[in-house]
Amino acid sequence: MNWLGRIFGKSPQLSISQQATLDAFQNLPGCDKNTRLTAQRFVVVDVESTGLNLSRDQLISIGAVTVVDCVLQLGRCFEVVLQQHQPSSVDNILIHGIDGTTQTTGKDPVDGLLDFLAFAGNAPLIAYHAGFDRTMINRATKKFLGMAIANPWIDLAFIAPALYPELAPGRHALDDWTSVFNIENLNRHNAVADACATAQLFLVMLARAWSTGFITLRDLIETDKAQRWLTR
Repeated sequence: MNWLGRIFGKSPQLSISQQATLDAFQNLPGCDKNTRLTAQRFVVVDVESTGLNLSRDQLISIGAVTVVDCVLQLGRCFEVVLQQHQPSSVDNILIHGIDGTTQTTGKDPVDGLLDFLAFAGNAPLIAYHAGFDRTMINRATKKFLGMAIANPWIDLAFIAPALYPELAPGRHALDDWTSVFNIENLNRHNAVADACATAQLFLVMLARAWSTGFITLRDLIETDKAQRWLTR
């Protein structure tokens, strides 16, 4: 039994092919933080869950899109609904629209999470209020795969006010920022639709970052860290 098994009492049991997929992901080199923003592949992520409690609620779905060379690749989208033992509450379903049957017949969580890892690769992960997405995904990967994702996360909730301080007062939610830049989202609380809207906002931020002297991925990560410190 490995160290995770000793700590949590039981190691996830993966098939040979599942373990091979996980090994391939874990053997990827870390992303180069000196990569120019104009040449970096980013994966923009959004999740839906059974609720907002980070210690109790479960991950239902992941939606993701890629931004490569500062271009949103709409043909490269990812979406998975993870199989639930029982569907979430009616009130919760009314928010994200994933009905009970879709939840209980979703993809096996091990395979669904491995599919996401294969899609994400070693790319930096972008989200709005990324702490929620990161925690929900890592709780699921720890439970079903025995590991957490080491990819760097960049939170647009910190990047946006850092790059547009004149627009920041009173703007806290994703909708606040997408509306100011006339970014439409016709299917709010659908993971892929929200990821697409977040990606469009990210492209606005990339343009602003580049014009103000941001050159590399490191510049973006350091700005995220600095803004987190300032808001404490």
